[in-house]
Amino acid sequence: MENYEILVIGGGPAAITIAKILGKKKMVGVIRPEDHSMIYCAMPYAIEGIVGMEKTLKSDSLVTDAGAKLIRDKVSSVDFEKKTVLTEGGKAIGYEKLVIATGSDPFLPPIEGNDYKGVHVFKSEHDLKQMNEAVKGKKLEKAVVVGAGAIGVELALALQQCGLETHIVDMADSVLPNLLDPDMAGPAEEQLAKAGLTLHLGQKTEKIIGDGKAEKVALDNGEVIDLTGENSSYGIVAFSVGMRAGVEIFRETKLEIGRTGIVIDNKMRTNIPDVYAMGDCAQFVSGITGEISEGKLATNAVPMARMFAKNILGAGREYKGFFNGAATRVGDVFVGGTGLSEQAARGKYNVVTGVAELTTTFPIMPEAKPVKMKMVADADTMRVLGAQVVSGSPVADKIDTITLAIQNELTVNDLTEFSYSAQPYQSFFPANNLIVACAEEILSKTGE
Repeated sequence: MENYEILVIGGGPAAITIAKILGKKKMVGVIRPEDHSMIYCAMPYAIEGIVGMEKTLKSDSLVTDAGAKLIRDKVSSVDFEKKTVLTEGGKAIGYEKLVIATGSDPFLPPIEGNDYKGVHVFKSEHDLKQMNEAVKGKKLEKAVVVGAGAIGVELALALQQCGLETHIVDMADSVLPNLLDPDMAGPAEEQLAKAGLTLHLGQKTEKIIGDGKAEKVALDNGEVIDLTGENSSYGIVAFSVGMRAGVEIFRETKLEIGRTGIVIDNKMRTNIPDVYAMGDCAQFVSGITGEISEGKLATNAVPMARMFAKNILGAGREYKGFFNGAATRVGDVFVGGTGLSEQAARGKYNVVTGVAELTTTFPIMPEAKPVKMKMVADADTMRVLGAQVVSGSPVADKIDTITLAIQNELTVNDLTEFSYSAQPYQSFFPANNLIVACAEEILSKTGE
């Protein structure tokens, strides 16, 4: 029987991070059932043809060159008492410490017709191949994407770009509801309309109609979207409505599983000795509210894994929680959000917001594009709770700056003292800064 000091179930960002840090220092094994680990956020761009499909596949060398052993198999069960993992391939593998990083699976709503031909989810290499075949090979003419989050919007744009008449359906009243408040979502919705997509917001998908294939989509307001075309008898229905922790093989074990995943503490420990969990399959808290929070992002899995690996080497780090900074692009507009939106913060805090609109470069420069930031704060403590940015240029740097402020519990007053740089091609005039302008507006509202 093979034995490892560190055995990881799963081959995604957490597993790769652990391999890179510990692979040459410990005996590390990584069990991965999939052919490849995916760059999930690049998958829509592969459908569109911006990148080749092979570019979305991470190389096995990320694990093996780091010194870890890659085991291509699927775990069927774990014996926590004997510290043994059993695989579908008939292997028994021992461990000293077990890391569960099984990720998440896309949620397919239990509605009529969800098993019809043309219905897809979008997460794995298999999903990508199926979607690409449907788009490129079957000459379909229409598509409905259910879910207006970042992946749903990116996928819808890709399908529209491939020549399909594409609709987006979401129960929320605006697009990107987990990233932007409705008052910040307008430019993204304008870009979607400009691209030719049809939005059905504030509506729920009730059922898929057809004779074993997706011919129509019925919404709860009585509207029916016809997916048939002149040369196609059905269309694509792609669900992008959220993820569920991949924990099914542990349901009947002693491992504690909560509403959103495996329960862990701030050092990734589960309720079972020498068993850890991290990434999409784990349940943890918001770094702002301390309440259980969704955090299914690779940008959460990586620091969780890094902290675990460093602690194995003797560090005493603790994970503070999810802040969920994220960004995407919608047509010509770049958007991002971090921390709590105004909607999410209300009911928990005495919310005050500030908005600033400047340009991405000196206004006199020909490249100048509009940029708008909304900042959310607690009026009682003035602590910064979140921010959103919509811009004609990439916004990740601004989102990351605010995330750092939130992580360190900075106040609006602290941000008015933000020392910034200025250069004609890279910033607004020295006379102002987007973050400072938002902070000053909040102070003007609160009389400070």
